[in-house]
Order: sequence, then C-alpha cells, then structure tokens
Amino acid sequence: MIRIVVTLALLIGTALGTYLHFAGRTVAVQSGYRGTGSVQMYKSATLRAGEESNAIPEADPIDDPDPSLPPVSKKFKNVQVLNDLTVLEFSRLMGAFATWVAPEDGCDYCHNPDNLASDEKYTKRVARRMIQMVRHINNDWKAHVADTGVTCWTCHRGRAVPTGDWYSRIDEQEDARILGNKHHAYTPGMTVNGNSALPYDPLSSYLVNDVDIRVQGTQALAEQFPNPNSIAKTKTTYSLMIYMAKSLGVNCNYCHSTRTFANWTQSTPQRVTAWHGIRMVRELNTDFLIPVAEQLPAYRMGPLGDGPKLACASCHKGSFKPLAGVSMKKDYEELWRPGEPKRDTGYVSPPNVEVHNAVVPAETLMKQTF
Repeated sequence: MIRIVVTLALLIGTALGTYLHFAGRTVAVQSGYRGTGSVQMYKSATLRAGEESNAIPEADPIDDPDPSLPPVSKKFKNVQVLNDLTVLEFSRLMGAFATWVAPEDGCDYCHNPDNLASDEKYTKRVARRMIQMVRHINNDWKAHVADTGVTCWTCHRGRAVPTGDWYSRIDEQEDARILGNKHHAYTPGMTVNGNSALPYDPLSSYLVNDVDIRVQGTQALAEQFPNPNSIAKTKTTYSLMIYMAKSLGVNCNYCHSTRTFANWTQSTPQRVTAWHGIRMVRELNTDFLIPVAEQLPAYRMGPLGDGPKLACASCHKGSFKPLAGVSMKKDYEELWRPGEPKRDTGYVSPPNVEVHNAVVPAETLMKQTF
C-alpha cells in the first residue's frame, strides 16, 4: 500500500510539474535570419490570457436591404455622421456601439431616451467625433492598420473609458533643485517606462509634439562630428521604446536588429509599420483627442488639465497585433466607407516619404528620424 501511495504521488507530482513547466514556459519565436538576434520571447500563460482580452463579441445578423425604408436623414433627426447608411445599417451599428462602449447603460449612455436627437450629453458629441476618427483611420492610415482596420471595440472593449489612454504628468519633485532637474526621471512606480529610472512622460514629446526620436549618432568621433542630442533626450527616447515594446508585448528586436539599431536596411518590416503608427497616433491626438477634450467634464481631465490621449497601448493592449490581428470589417464594413473629407491639420509629411503608402523605401527612411 505504501508503495502504491508513493508511486501515485510521484506520478501526480510529475504530471503537475510538467503542467506547470509548459503552462509558464517561455517560447522563443525566430522572426528574422538566424544570427541576427531577431527572436521574440513569449510566455505561454501570457498568450493564453491575451486570448480572452482579444475576444470579439458576436455580431448581429446583417439585415437584407429594404428599399422601401426612408433615408437615415428622413427617419432620424440630427444625424450629422453616418448619413450615407441605410436605416437598417444605421440601427444595427448603433446597437453595436452600445455593446462596444456601454453594455450596461446601452443607448442611454449617449442619448436622452425621451429625445434621441438631443446633443445634451457630452458622450454623444464625443462619440460623433470618434466615429469620424475610426473612418479616418480605416481609410487614410492603411500604412499602419492595413485592411484589418479598427472599430470602437478595438480600444473600448466593453468599457466606456478605454484602457491605455494617458495624460501629461506632474513632476512632484521638480522643485527639489538641490537634487538638480530630474527631467521627469528617477520616479518609482511608473509603468509607462517599465518601472525604470528613465523619464516617465515620453509620450508628450513624441506622440503629441513632432520631436525627432532618433538619438544615435551616425558618425564616430563625436568631437569631429558632434551629435546634437543630449543624454536627457536619449533617456526619453529609450523610455518611449520601452513603452512601445510593453504595449505590444514584444522585444526591441521586433522592429530593430540588435547588431545595428539605427540601420533601416537590417530592420524588420514591423519597423516601417511602427514608423507610420507613431505619426498616425500623433495626428489623431492633435486632430481628434485634444480638440474633443473641450467637450469633457472636469473629472475626465488629467492632473494638468489636459484630456485623455491615444498611444500604442490604447489598441494593442499587450498584443503585437490588436485583437490578435482579427478584422471586424466583414461584419461592420460601414466603418470602412469614406467619411467626411479629411480637414487640413497642418501635419506635413517628411520629405520624399509618402506617409500613407504601405511600404516606404529603406534608403529613404534611413535619412529620416524614427
């Protein structure tokens, strides 16, 4: 009996140990040529946890066209966007918005139930602009989102306030001049920079302001070929890179070659996608998120009085592709139809680079900042 008990204990222990080993093991995936260090490390448990967060709600059936129904503008009042939809498409999409953004409050989250045409709720005014933003991304930023595109679910995922938004931060110790100017660094507990000693607000510099990101020199002998970038700026750049890697759940060499981080010809195609993504997020913040903050109540503002803004984590949420790369276009192609003409935001593309092309020549990118 003792021998049987011991044998069973060993078998159970072996099985449990094997399960724990494979459940928590790290998987290495080769993403480039061998010897270039292009390897991504993934934890099995983390990947499985992402499956739930990347799940997509089941879409309602698409109604058959009914030409007898009047246009949206005749059926509903004060429809300022989505006027190109049929009544059936419009109603179905409104139901999806409720599921994506406010599953508990439903339509009442944006609308006065006694007067659906009213704009009295700020949530309705904001949602109107966000719909325009989604269509703009899907039509004008294919260089980053390709044909996969985005919907409200990509960021919100059943929450009225999506995770991944950010605000400018106050440096609580900025007045402690006896320690010198910290340049927003050496502050513990900041997840943006991976809890490192790097600056904790790299997003304001690069995802709102058009600041050059590259800091590595391209020539040896600094006294002969001076590099204008400071150590403080270098720290801010690396803080941004840590943020991007954490947001996508990848290593630095997901985009860069470990042999030569600055060299575009030895970088992966994902670096080109990220190059477009930085400029897309910068434009969305300046053209949509910052202006729409005027509609928000005071409690939705950050400590410096600014509204929430977008960044990589808003869509990716720890996955190298939002929603694991699954597109919702087949169920909601209305959000891929061209919306209003894009208004001029003052954004100027770098010389000799078509920002909205899917591929940018490496020899051109080598002359540009990240």
